[in-house]
Amino acid sequence: MTIPYAHAFWSLGDGSGEISQAELSDAGELMVRTCYSAISRGSETLVFNGQVPPSEYARMRAPFQSGDFPGPVKYGYSNVGVVEQGAHDWHGRHVYCLYPHQTHYRIAASDVVRLPEDVPPQRAVLGANMETALNAMWDAAPAAGDRISVVGAGVVGALVAWLCAKLPGAQVQLIDIDERKRFLGSALGVEFVTPADAADERDLVIHASASDAGLQTALAIAGFEASVVELSWYGSREVNLPLGEAFHARRLTLRSSQVGSVSPSHRARWNHKRRLSLALSLLNDECLDVLISGESHFRDLPQTLARLSRSDDDTLCERIRYD
Repeated sequence: MTIPYAHAFWSLGDGSGEISQAELSDAGELMVRTCYSAISRGSETLVFNGQVPPSEYARMRAPFQSGDFPGPVKYGYSNVGVVEQGAHDWHGRHVYCLYPHQTHYRIAASDVVRLPEDVPPQRAVLGANMETALNAMWDAAPAAGDRISVVGAGVVGALVAWLCAKLPGAQVQLIDIDERKRFLGSALGVEFVTPADAADERDLVIHASASDAGLQTALAIAGFEASVVELSWYGSREVNLPLGEAFHARRLTLRSSQVGSVSPSHRARWNHKRRLSLALSLLNDECLDVLISGESHFRDLPQTLARLSRSDDDTLCERIRYD
């Protein structure tokens, strides 16, 4: 079977996008047909709206990105497909790849990860989110018995809270201003609270709301000499951060976590592919299906990303199907 071209989604960097024909190169021994991809609301809506600051153009490039910021750019990094051409031991296997939204692509076998047998392709689109959450865990280093708060109940924040709750004796609160997300508490086995009811004197606070108010809450509830780990990325937007008041007296530590680099605690022994493989294996719990709260078709991606860019949209992970 010969497939001379595919179709791909391009963000134009001005709050719009388009689907156009994409030629397939001869490089790479595997031909993959995309089954599902997922939209990362944080970074992809910033790209869609042209909000990547010029200073970050190089660092924000996705592994298989085409085009340059602010756009047009073919951007995305959560693709689940099935191998239709390749060596016998690959044929028919579902794979995960950090590839943009495209119907088919040719890729080297070294650039994909086979899905674990107990992780369905429909859920595997959470792979990039889980990898971010895993790296955050390595950066934050939570311990058994810790009082942990996660501010921001988006997909990454919810995954971090779920991972933290697996620590023996850990007391985990997932904090968000949106009462519509309260169902996540029971679904993921953590306590959901709004900022008004958040406990203070926390041993560790992880912030993932991408808002000034969320980060201010994180600092306010951190205990003496506690750490606040910042997962949010704000693009070109400035953040109003109160570093007066008791910030110094309480000797708080504010540090960033970003998935582009393997956490220093594991960097000597882990590479990106090993970390991604572990992240995919951690998706073997059906309770995580609750995080995929929207689904739309590839052909509707321009309209879907415009919708997800609105602050009133309550979708967690939007899964894109290609059937």
